[in-house]
Order: sequence, then C-alpha cells, then structure tokens
Amino acid sequence: MYSPSNQLLTPLLLLSLLFQICVSLDTITPDEPLKDGDILVSHRETFALGFFSPANSSRRYVGIWYNKVPLKTVVWVANRDDPLDDTAGIISIDGHGNLVITETNRSIPIWSTNASVVSANHSMARLLDTGNLVLVHPETLSFIWQSFDFPTDTLLPFMKLGLDRRTGLNRFLTSWKSKDDPGTGNCTYAIDPTGYPQLFLYEGGAPLWRGGSWTGQRWSGVPEMTRNYIFNGSYVDNQDEITIEYGVTVPNVFTRVMVEEPGVVKRSAWHETGWVGFWSAPKEKCDNYQECGPNSYCDPNNVEKFECTCLPGFEPKSARDWFLRDGSGGCVRNQGVFTCNSGEGFVKLARVKVPDTSIARADMSLSLKECEQDCLKNCTCTAYTNANETKGGIGCLTWHGNLVDARVYSNGGQYLYLRVDAATLAQYAKKNGLLQNKGKLAILVISVALMLFIVASIVYWFIMRKIKGK
Repeated sequence: MYSPSNQLLTPLLLLSLLFQICVSLDTITPDEPLKDGDILVSHRETFALGFFSPANSSRRYVGIWYNKVPLKTVVWVANRDDPLDDTAGIISIDGHGNLVITETNRSIPIWSTNASVVSANHSMARLLDTGNLVLVHPETLSFIWQSFDFPTDTLLPFMKLGLDRRTGLNRFLTSWKSKDDPGTGNCTYAIDPTGYPQLFLYEGGAPLWRGGSWTGQRWSGVPEMTRNYIFNGSYVDNQDEITIEYGVTVPNVFTRVMVEEPGVVKRSAWHETGWVGFWSAPKEKCDNYQECGPNSYCDPNNVEKFECTCLPGFEPKSARDWFLRDGSGGCVRNQGVFTCNSGEGFVKLARVKVPDTSIARADMSLSLKECEQDCLKNCTCTAYTNANETKGGIGCLTWHGNLVDARVYSNGGQYLYLRVDAATLAQYAKKNGLLQNKGKLAILVISVALMLFIVASIVYWFIMRKIKGK
C-alpha cells in the first residue's frame, strides 16, 4: 500500500472523515461512480470535481476547481494528456480498487491512480476541503493515493512541493500547454536538491529563473515573502524529504501558486471578483537566470549605465562585449593578483540574492565567524554567508569556484562575504575609513555649530538685557 508522508491521520481528522461518510456526497465508491455532468463536492463545498472543457475546446477532462469562486479556476487535472472526445466519460472504482476514468463503451481505462489495492471493496475516493482527492481504505481510512502527490500547474495550501527521499516521489508543477489545453506544458516549477537545495523555474528543462535557497523566512529570490502576513511557509530538509508547504494565516482566503506558459510563476489570492497578484517571476531583466554571466551581479537600478557589474576584484572577461552591453561572458579575477596566502580577505556586499547554491557547501554547525575562518584557510573558497537568516544567522554556506546568477535588490536580500585580493581589500578598507572619517567630521561640525549658536544666543541675551536696563 502506498504511504505518503501524511498517512497517519490525527484522531480529529479520523472523526471528521467518519462524519463525512454519513452526511456528505463527496465520495466515489464501487457502487457510486460519477458520470459526465455530475460533480463531486467537498464537505464544506470549497472544491468540486467533475468533467470540464477548457474555454475554447470541446474535449473533456476530469478536474478539480474552486466551488465557491465564481470564475471557474481549475487547480488539478487527472487526464491532462488523454482527453475524451465526448461526454461518455465515467469516474469509478474498478475491480482492482483503483480510481479510473473510462468511456461507456470501453473497458480500458483512459486514466488510473495505479495504486496497490487488494480489491474494489478496499477503497473509496473522497474530495477533501483542501482540494486533495484521496483514495482511502474504508476501514482504516489511511490514504492509498492522493492527488496532492501528483500536482499539475497549481500549488494549493497544505500541498507539498519537493522530494520524498524515502520513496523517490518528486512533486513539482508543470504548466498547461495553453489556456485551452491542460496538457503537460513546457515550464516546470520545482526544488532542485543538488548542492544546497533551491527553487527553480525551468523552460524546456533549462533554468529560466532561480528562486534561490531557503533563508529560514523566504526563498532568497523572493523578497516579497518577508513582507507578507497572509502566507507562511514550512520548509523541511532532512534525511526523509526536501519540501516546502505553504499555509494561510487568514481564514477563508483562497490562494494559489501556479506556473503558466510562457514561463511565469505567480502567487495570487481571490478577492471579490478576481485573482489578486502578490508576486510573480520573472518580472524584470535581472530575474533571468545568468543574465550577467559568472562573477558579476545584476542591478536593475543601473539600467541607464549597464545592469551588469563585475564583483569587487574582478574585471570583464571581454571588455568589448561589456562595452556593447553584453554581460553573458561574465568576469574574471583582476590580472596579476593572488587570493591564496597573499594578504587576501573578504568584503561585505549587502542586499544580495546569493549566487547559485547548486555548487555550494553547507555546514549548519558553524557560526558566521567560523565560516569566515573555514573559507579563508581554503584557497578554493570564493565566498561565504549564513545558510539561514533566523536567530541572527545560522550555519555556513560556502562557494568554491565561479559565482553564478547573483543580483542585488533595493530592499531585501542577504549579506555575501566575497574573497578579494589584498589590493582590493585595502581599497575597500580605505573607502570605508574615509566614509567613517567623513561621518565623524560631520558630527564634529554640527557639534561646533550648535555650541557657537548657544554661545551667540547667550551673548545676545546679555546685550539685550543691558540695553533694556539703560
């Protein structure tokens, strides 16, 4: 029997499911199939399941949509790549206990849950108020199969995105081919477990946008998450799984994350008459993966000059390409400098979307100071930062080699500590010292001016008293 991560139901949920069996019509049993034209509605009428056709298509699909949203919004499709050509479809429990889609005059299923079930008497299908379609054992009420493990283009609250290391199950979103065709599209939204795990949007298998690694509060490439009070994320990275699961902190709010053609991922919530967007990506040039090439960063505020800038201690690989505003070749170390046992150090860069962590190394036992020491004694280490921003900074993240896909934000981002040669380090130290001296000088000037003002006021007061006394 298939056992997903939430196979152990709480006693409260067990009672809830038993209650629903008696009073609701949210269940498909071996004796109660669902025909085209009928719908299955969850217990609190939040979601519905049935046959539908996209706006400009006559083909029939089995899908789940919001039942209380006036604008029909489909969140899951069963037979997305195998539509029916007519209205003769039926959803039922077959002789093996699987949920299947068949046509009236055909015995071979168009779609099946393909779960391991003893017989038809040992399963029933139910639509939950979370939008999850589950195949359930009627006696134990344990999940045999669930649609949340096989998402299409939409991530709902309490649905996991990511890898189950125990079973190998990988949950990811894939766009529709078009608004009229829910077939498997060209864009994928997934967690990449390579190196230090991070979020990616792919187009045709190639990275289109990097959501970055989990900072403890948000994805490093989604600064909007920090300022949001409606959604909260629960990220897990352990020996069993690498997953993200979102919850909703405000009751009765319908929210979703979806990926669509041509390569856009969006977070939105329903409000009165439409879906209101909270964030989307990519939305500007600096969001494009490797827009500026290795060892550089993208700054959207530098558009009038050139959005690509070499990291400190680096210079354009091709001065000609850089002059022509082509930053794809990136940057290389300044010529004639050394960063190994030659007086090198680190400069602190602010508001950074840290570089691609697929080649980064993580050690959650090290403090930031220990991380610096660990990076400094390894000549291949090019940068470091905290792996997690919570509690003042937790863990150590180091890069060894080229730094790829970095950018800066006007608000948000992290600190990145970049390894530089002695000359560059001295330049930054001098610059920072000059700024500090300027700050001290400004304070001194203001203090002297204030004192002179006070003295002048006192003198003026005495003079006026003497004049009045005469």
